[in-house]
This record gives sequence, structure tokens and C-alpha cells, in this order.
Amino acid sequence: MQYPKIETAVPTENYTLVIEFDNQQIKEYDVTPLLENEMFYPLKEPSFFKNVRVESGGYAVVWNADIDISEYELWMRGEFV
Repeated sequence: MQYPKIETAVPTENYTLVIEFDNQQIKEYDVTPLLENEMFYPLKEPSFFKNVRVESGGYAVVWNADIDISEYELWMRGEFV
């Protein structure tokens, strides 16, 4: 199954991403549970968290070469707005 690709990702103050997909659906994804994982520790810094960007092709949101979240995860676990 193919999942919608990410068009935009907007970070909020409370470690939530507002994601718009290429099917015009919008979901909110709470990153807070991931902050328990060592890989995601840098996201605890608000200025770093706000530097999220959409990977080319819309397959993930990324912060650096080590930290990303796939379109699958965002689509499946995000909440419709």
C-alpha cells in the first residue's frame, strides 16, 4: 500500500507537527513520546525542533542526517485535524 506523501510540516510549541499530505488531508503528530528515545533527544531543544523540513519527495520529515520520521509513521499515528 502506498501512503500519502508529505507536502508541508509545521512545528508547534508543544512538540507537535502539523502535517499536510498530498491528498489534502491534515494531521497532527505528537513527537513527545519519541523524546524518550536517545536518537530523538536533540528534539528536546525547541530551536532544533523548529528546524524540521520535508525530505525531497515527501517521504519523511527530517532535522538532520540522523533524525527523521517517515510518512508512514506520520500518516498512521497522526490525528486528523
